[in-house]
Amino acid sequence: MKNNKIILLGFLFFISTNCTLNAQDLLNKLNNEFPSENTNTIATFKTTRIGLGHSIETRKKGALEISLYNRYWNIPNFEGQRFLADVVSRRYGLSYSFTNNLTFGIGYEDHDKIADGFLKYKLLQQKNNKKNWVSVTLLQTISHRSLENTNTNLYAPSSSDNKYAFTSQVLIARKFNSNLSLQITPTYIRRENNETTNDPNNQFALGFGGRHKISNHASIVSEYYLVANPLKSIDTYNAFMVGVNWELGDLLLQFQMTNARNFAEDTFITQTRNNFNAKDGNFHFGFNATFVLHTKKNKLK
Repeated sequence: MKNNKIILLGFLFFISTNCTLNAQDLLNKLNNEFPSENTNTIATFKTTRIGLGHSIETRKKGALEISLYNRYWNIPNFEGQRFLADVVSRRYGLSYSFTNNLTFGIGYEDHDKIADGFLKYKLLQQKNNKKNWVSVTLLQTISHRSLENTNTNLYAPSSSDNKYAFTSQVLIARKFNSNLSLQITPTYIRRENNETTNDPNNQFALGFGGRHKISNHASIVSEYYLVANPLKSIDTYNAFMVGVNWELGDLLLQFQMTNARNFAEDTFITQTRNNFNAKDGNFHFGFNATFVLHTKKNKLK
């Protein structure tokens, strides 16, 4: 009888051990198939721009992004008759993602005749663990002005040598939860200025941006850029924006209020001539529309 009990206990121990090993193997396979702690954090901002400036986001390989940015404002004591706004400025843009991390884009602003281009590379992706807790993207832009000394709201160059400006940014963002994402953007701007001014050729700024989701398809966004060494030849203010992003699949609509009139990074960061208020035409309304065309199908791994 005693021997039978020993045999029974041994048999039960063998079965439980074997079941435990099988369960552990199954768990390991599931973890390898769905590694929740090592997956990338997605949709930090849902679009490649927060509002004024770029976000850390890049599109998938083969994505073609078509954009139309608009800015409306009034002229103080304007005697003409315009519907809703006295002035409209538009930027037409195209960008293409060569890889999931590398994007090239170009654009043209019709009001101040500014052409711009950029290269954007995602260096680090936030993951759902304690190691990669931020996303980092590098941005390099170039802008060219063809309008000379005709717009008092623009620091217009007088020679062909100082029509170019270069902006370098490091975009650092973290998605804290499904609703809140924040970004900080150290910025360096290089410009060849007129010899008759004391304006710095090198300018430094720090950008702050945020997104708070309020529904499945809408979010509140805001941006602010603090310039460390502003221009001396003209009075400028730090650029500020607050708005709402509305996501409709591959179409994104952005509605915003801002004091910035231009779209190229070096202009709206360092050459904003208006404070953020409703007086003297300083309150600007912005409307952006972005459509994404997928030219290649991404294979699921």
